[in-house]
Parts: sequence; C-alpha cells; structure tokens
Amino acid sequence: MKVKFERPDSGQVRGSRGFTLLEMVIVLGIIGLILGAAIGLSGGFTGFGREVQTKSKLQRINSALTVYRHRAGHYPSESQGVMALVEKPTSAPEPRSWQQMFPELPKDGWDQEFVYKYPGSKNPSNPEVISKGKDGEIGTDDDLSSQDTE
Repeated sequence: MKVKFERPDSGQVRGSRGFTLLEMVIVLGIIGLILGAAIGLSGGFTGFGREVQTKSKLQRINSALTVYRHRAGHYPSESQGVMALVEKPTSAPEPRSWQQMFPELPKDGWDQEFVYKYPGSKNPSNPEVISKGKDGEIGTDDDLSSQDTE
C-alpha cells in the first residue's frame, strides 16, 4: 500500500509569502517622510526649550544676586557684573562677606554670556540680567530680562 503525501500549501504559488522589493521601498519611503517631518517640526521645540532654560537661569542668577546683596551689603557694580558670583570682586565696592555662588559664569540657552545692568532699566532698585536671545544682539525683541513680568 502506497501512501501519497501532499503538502497543504501546494496550491499556492511559490514565493507569494513576504513583501516584494517595491513594497519595502514604499514603506521605507513613508517612514522617511514621517521622520523628516518630525525632525523639521522639532526645531520649534528646541527654540522653546532654550528659552525656558534661559528663564530658569535668570531666576537662579536673581536668587544668587539676592544672597550676594545680603552677604555683601550691596549688589555688585555694573563693572563687576555677574562675575562677582563666581570670583570675589577686588574692585570697589568690595563685599564685606563673600561666597561663591557658581563654579563658572552661567550662559544662556544660546551659549551667550548674560549682560548685567545695575540699576535695572525697569526697576532701578534691583539689578537686571539680560539674555541677548537667539540673534545674539542686545536691544532686540528676542531679548529676555530678569525684570520681565510673566
């Protein structure tokens, strides 16, 4: 007695399983378009992130300046600037008590140094710390100030 063995998929055409090269190219193309759009749109988020980072640093510098004033008896002069929070000032007015607030000079979200003004332009009784913003120029619309209200 002979037994005839038949495979269950013998009616299907060989190679019909899986994807064709054309289908793979189309799927990869769609994935590429989605990734390109996501990367392009994320540019706005990084700008916003830099702004938030800069505002946070402005608040930290303001707090450090308040502590400096309590210890020294006065705010740093405009010539001493924010550097007075990193190194003890040797020019007048010298602080009566000094403590290092930052290990190095803080920079804004665009890797620019902050500008220090004392007295401040909006509140003359307090110092003003300014970020030049994205364009790196002082006095433009993208500047961020420690005296801005939000």
